[in-house]
Parts: sequence; structure tokens; C-alpha cells
Amino acid sequence: MASSSHRGGDFFGAASYRSRDGLSTRQVGGADEIQLRIDPMHGDLDDEITGLRKQVKQLRNVAQEIESEAKYQNDFINQLQMTLIKAQAGVKNNMRRLNRSIIQEGSNHVMHVVLFALFCFFVIYWLAKFSRR
Repeated sequence: MASSSHRGGDFFGAASYRSRDGLSTRQVGGADEIQLRIDPMHGDLDDEITGLRKQVKQLRNVAQEIESEAKYQNDFINQLQMTLIKAQAGVKNNMRRLNRSIIQEGSNHVMHVVLFALFCFFVIYWLAKFSRR
């Protein structure tokens, strides 16, 4: 296992730290440990730490905004679900009433619909015929 993780003097990808000024790695006695030595002469670490802290604060603010938006949308979806449940119950009740009235009235409503369609057809026919003249 040590041979697969130890590649050409690099220990767990420690060579990526060597490209930066002021950082160097060395192997220690433990199998999974890396020690870093930071040379304070090659960079302002305080400025980098301050910049990272600002970025962490910005990320925290973004995460809080995302959380509040998610809560708002979750509440909105819950309200929509309740409205949908109420609407489904209303439609179900109206369908029951309509079926009950159809059964009680018989099939006269079909004849009324056909007569209404014929009346509309003749009105449109007469309007089209008289509009040409």
C-alpha cells in the first residue's frame, strides 16, 4: 500500500505544495502523515487568511439566503398542496351532484345540447349568408 501511495518522492500529492513559494513538504515516520513547513519570508499569509475568512463569510451568507429561500418555497408548496386538495374535494362533490342530477333528470340534457348546437349552427349560417349581400 505504501508503494502505491508513494510516487517518486511525492507523498499523497504533496508535490502540489512545492510549486508555491514558501511551502515545502517532508516525509515523516507515520504512514499517512505529511508535515508542511511554511517559510514566512515568501508571502503574506495573514492577507490570504483574511481573504479566505471574507470568502467564508460570503459563502455563509449565500448559504443562509439559500436556506431562507428554500423554507419560503417549501411553505408555498405546502399551501399549494392544501389548495389543490380543497379543489379536488370540491370537484369531486360537484361531480357527485352532477351525476345525481343526470340520473334524476334522465337523458333530456343530451337533447337540449343537440338543439342548442343546431340553433348556433343556423344562426352562424344566416349571419354568413346575409353578410355576403
